Amino acid sequence: MILALHSAFASRRRFTSAVSTVAVIAHAEKTFGGGLPELRRVLDAEGVRTPIWHEVPKSKKAPKQVRRAIEEGADLLLVWGGDGLVRRCIDAVGDAKVDIGILPAGTSNLFANHFGIPRDVPEAVRVALRGDRRRIDVGRFNDERFATMAGAGFDAAMIRGADDRKERLGRAAYIVSGARNMRTESFGAKIKIDGAPWYEGPATCVLVGNIGDLFAGVDVFPDAAVDDGRLDVAVMTAEGPLQVARTVVRTAVGDPQKSPFVRMTKARKLTAKLDRDVLYELDGGDRKKVRKFTVEIEPRAVTIRVPRASSLG
Repeated sequence: MILALHSAFASRRRFTSAVSTVAVIAHAEKTFGGGLPELRRVLDAEGVRTPIWHEVPKSKKAPKQVRRAIEEGADLLLVWGGDGLVRRCIDAVGDAKVDIGILPAGTSNLFANHFGIPRDVPEAVRVALRGDRRRIDVGRFNDERFATMAGAGFDAAMIRGADDRKERLGRAAYIVSGARNMRTESFGAKIKIDGAPWYEGPATCVLVGNIGDLFAGVDVFPDAAVDDGRLDVAVMTAEGPLQVARTVVRTAVGDPQKSPFVRMTKARKLTAKLDRDVLYELDGGDRKKVRKFTVEIEPRAVTIRVPRASSLG
């Protein structure tokens, strides 16, 4: 018992000496567990009694607060929200020497789930404060970073259609929206991979992934690695409800490369020119339409806190 108490005290002491300032960036409309009041209690019990604290009503308000927290000396950001807020924070961090801990309060939490970060406030805080530090790649779509996945076409339309239903239906909102968008019209695409022509023809979706999970447990890129210095790329050519449904089912069972309507590769840099303006999305947040875009990998650009290797499996 004495040794256990000494170990716990030493762990707490190592944390407080290694991290000078903790900042919380919280989406005020997102919650899990006992919500933000529980987060304050857990942090206080962990010895973090006066964190920098910024709540935002929308994800797009977060970057200003991230930069402000870094200017105030934060070297650990605790991000309370979903994939959209995580992406905004990763984008705003830039090359600052700051670690990011994820407190998964979103709907899908694809990024947090990929690393096994628990949806439990005390456990997520424990990972954020004392987990392993892992350097990961991020993608850059034109001028914005993304952590999970970017896409143009069908997936962006599906995500936009799911936004109004997420609070009521959760992950099922994506399935409902996907069914409603199966008649998405194709667009002409010319795509270069690492400077060489790779695809030219009709497409209904162009996906670029840093991790493999898309939504609701669908693994689009089964062999994706978040620190291999490459992005996974897929072009879907399916048109009409029948072909789109076949492609989605093939992807859902874990083998999208066997679909006749999917082409896949890996890239450090992708450039795409489309024949019309098409919706795009970054980490589950839809954007305005785009006709051309460049996507590049930023190898090991960000440090996140993940569960300790000794605590897994």
